[in-house]
Amino acid sequence: MLKNQIVEGLEVFSCLPAKKTKRPPVLFVHGAFAGGWMWTETFMPFLAKAGYPCYAVSLRGHGGSHGRDQIDWHSVTDYVDDIGTVVDWLGETPVLVGHSMGGFIVQKYLERHQVPGAALVCSVPPQGLIAAQFHLMFQKPQLFMDINRIMSGNYPDTEILREALFAGEIDETMLAAWLDRMQPESHRALWDMSMFNLPNLHAMHRPPMLILGAELDVLVPAFLVQTTGQTYGLPAHIFRGMGHAVTHEKEWPLVAAALQDWLAEIRP
Repeated sequence: MLKNQIVEGLEVFSCLPAKKTKRPPVLFVHGAFAGGWMWTETFMPFLAKAGYPCYAVSLRGHGGSHGRDQIDWHSVTDYVDDIGTVVDWLGETPVLVGHSMGGFIVQKYLERHQVPGAALVCSVPPQGLIAAQFHLMFQKPQLFMDINRIMSGNYPDTEILREALFAGEIDETMLAAWLDRMQPESHRALWDMSMFNLPNLHAMHRPPMLILGAELDVLVPAFLVQTTGQTYGLPAHIFRGMGHAVTHEKEWPLVAAALQDWLAEIRP
């Protein structure tokens, strides 16, 4: 059963197995413009059914967490601290799963902490956002401008959201709900991810890692996911026919199943 609560000002969703297991907890970290809600309808119940205690945090300024009015001033370091707050509350070190910006935050968390495993899903690469931004600007200049307008507080319509996040057939009701829950992102955090606070690869702990991407992702293209894999000396699993929001593409269970298979090899 899905629950949510406030932990030191942070919204935390939980979805627990029907019976207690010895499997490690999983903490999901959302991407930009989103919140912990993005995991609650798909990946969390899927993995909870497989026996994994699942949690998802809404980083400060997102979803039901504190700091919404100050969203533009929150830094990547602030977001890393939010993960630490939830980990302390759990009382057990979880496996971390980060999507897009969340994957970048997970990489930064590994500079100071050890975890049993870390999965990067369509993640901003350790080299930052610049390459992705230039790729989008040249490949889809109109979409690039539309996304920049979100930063100014102008919300997109469903067609812009569809082009940015999805590649396959999608449910219109889900798309409208996603659009309704979208929100501004911190300019400061985006600058941090572009150039000012990139992961220190020499300082990072290197737990078992899983790197997943999507063939038709226009925000974090597959070649950048492969770059992340090369950086960490690992293969990148690219899902064919999917866009950036692999948590809600029609074939999302394929991605969740790959995550489950990898988790089965993790030991707390």
